[in-house]
Amino acid sequence: MSRAALGVGWVAFGSGLGISLGPALGRFLTPNALEEPDTQVRIGNMRRLRDLKSGDVVEDFKPLGIWIIRDPHSIAALSTTCTHLGCIPNWLPREGRFKCPCHGSGFDQTGINFEGPAPRPLERFRIYVEGGVVIVDKGTRYRHELGEWDNPESYLEV
Repeated sequence: MSRAALGVGWVAFGSGLGISLGPALGRFLTPNALEEPDTQVRIGNMRRLRDLKSGDVVEDFKPLGIWIIRDPHSIAALSTTCTHLGCIPNWLPREGRFKCPCHGSGFDQTGINFEGPAPRPLERFRIYVEGGVVIVDKGTRYRHELGEWDNPESYLEV
């Protein structure tokens, strides 16, 4: 076999390899930038929330990972994610508590854990009013055990 034929063979082999592996290599080297979902959730107007009674829990936003809770002096937005293994507890209005179906963790109406394996209370989200509309920012979380529930952005006074 001549050198020219050997060279043509290597060029053909390299071209075939490049054609077959090129797209995979290109995909590997290209950044995979995913679009982040918006963390801002519009809850409604403040008047609607002020009409809630102490102890009420609004489950309308549970599919978005949010419970709106009302206590005597404030309104807060709780995460619907159990702090044990990430399951979604259920609100039991007759018992006035959240109960996780996975491993039995219990949380009172404010999100404080009182039974089961959950190591800490549910987290709160930032909640604020802008232009008369109540907005929950799921990108900012507050943890009770770190004293963050005292942050004025973790609740709305009513």
